[in-house]
Parts: sequence; structure tokens; C-alpha cells
Amino acid sequence: MVTSGLVRGEIWIAVLDPTGGSEITKARPCVVISPPEMHDWLRTVIVAPMTTGSKPAPFAYRLRMTASAG
Repeated sequence: MVTSGLVRGEIWIAVLDPTGGSEITKARPCVVISPPEMHDWLRTVIVAPMTTGSKPAPFAYRLRMTASAG
């Protein structure tokens, strides 16, 4: 697992295997939501899986993707 160099708000491709509950077992984009202190000292990362097709929910956020320069 890569933990150094992670920044809250970045989007990474994560392999969500094994899974628990209703998560889908595959690689998918995830947004990093844990603080840098967690990554640097505990080697633990909290991410939120992203999807392109979901039902409206009060906890869901819409993201607009932009092209990155690089």
C-alpha cells in the first residue's frame, strides 16, 4: 500500500479486494479523505469510493472532473 505522498482530496485508483458488505470487488477511483497525520504516522488511509451511477442520497456529493495539466 502506498501511503507517502497522499494528499486529502486527491483521487487514486484503489483495488477494493477483499471487500465487506455491499462494496464491489474491483479497482475503482477513490477520493482520499483521511488527514496527512494518519498517512504519515499510522500508514492508514481512509478513502471514499466514487461512482458514476448512483441514486440521490443526502450524503452524496457531486464532483466535476477537470483535465489535469501534466
